[in-house]
Amino acid sequence: MPAAADPLGPAEVRVLGCLIEKEITTPAYYPLTLNALTNACNQSSNRDPVFALDEAAVVRALDLLRERKLAFLFSGADSRVPKYGHRSAEAFALPTDQLAVLCELMLRGPQTVGEVRGRASRMHEFSTLAQAEAALEALAARTPSPLALKLPRQTGFKEARYAQLLGGPPAEGAPGTAPRLEPAVVAVRLENERLAKLEAEIADLRRELAELRQQLAAFRRQFD
Repeated sequence: MPAAADPLGPAEVRVLGCLIEKEITTPAYYPLTLNALTNACNQSSNRDPVFALDEAAVVRALDLLRERKLAFLFSGADSRVPKYGHRSAEAFALPTDQLAVLCELMLRGPQTVGEVRGRASRMHEFSTLAQAEAALEALAARTPSPLALKLPRQTGFKEARYAQLLGGPPAEGAPGTAPRLEPAVVAVRLENERLAKLEAEIADLRRELAELRQQLAAFRRQFD
């Protein structure tokens, strides 16, 4: 399970949330093909913000999720193309109501109890607000790593909102104070973050290679 110090990126959160959602709402089409998963990530409904991820970005997110044991590649005898699923049940050991709530927070960001109850009803029916709040509080009370956080109530709002923590602590003012970004802006920022990470990894590999060359040269000099 991702630690709080090593959160998932926005693309990984979106991909994992879509896999959870589609398993619950459209089980006949789960696991998902890459094309179906990409379309799910970029839906204009039940998503906030709306993304514009290409298949390459989704594959990179899947690779990271698979490294964390949160997703898997399915290639059964009846499948003509590779399909992808999630391992949230094993990773988090959540009951259905809490998994539905977590998924909703992953797909649409911070929300009030009432918003979660109404929007998550397609995945789990909450008879009362108290039931939805209990699921949220259970996520927030998990130890040692909470999966949700109750945010301070904002000035001008009657209710506090809850945010998921798989993507790390929410930014200051996350509950709806920042303007919504255009899909293209979101996609470019995700790609820039990915490139920056790759560049840092390449720099580390170059340093390691230089050290190995120095060690090899020193070893050879012993026999000169």
